[in-house]
Parts: sequence; structure tokens; C-alpha cells
Amino acid sequence: MNWGSAQEFFRMGGYGFYVWGAYAVTLLFMVAEPLLARQRHRQALRQAARQTETDEDD
Repeated sequence: MNWGSAQEFFRMGGYGFYVWGAYAVTLLFMVAEPLLARQRHRQALRQAARQTETDEDD
């Protein structure tokens, strides 16, 4: 498609809200997933350390 202006490009023939909304949701998940994975990893390390301490006390 050829767009005559930036405004036409962002409107995407009337589907801009859905197109850009899909990009926004995808970006949100792509940013959130590594952050949540890092949090889960740190939590697993803390839990393993606690388990190790408990095992050594026995």
C-alpha cells in the first residue's frame, strides 16, 4: 500500500487501532517475559539456598 501521509500510515486504512494495539501488546509481553523470568530465577536460587541450609543443619 502507498500512504500519502504519516497520518494515513498510522491509521492503516481504518485498522490502525488494531494493528498498533497488537504491536503494543506484543511489546509489553516481550519486555515483561525476561523480567518475570529473571524474578523466577532469583526466587529459585533463594529457595535452593534455603533448602541447602536446611539440609546442612540435619
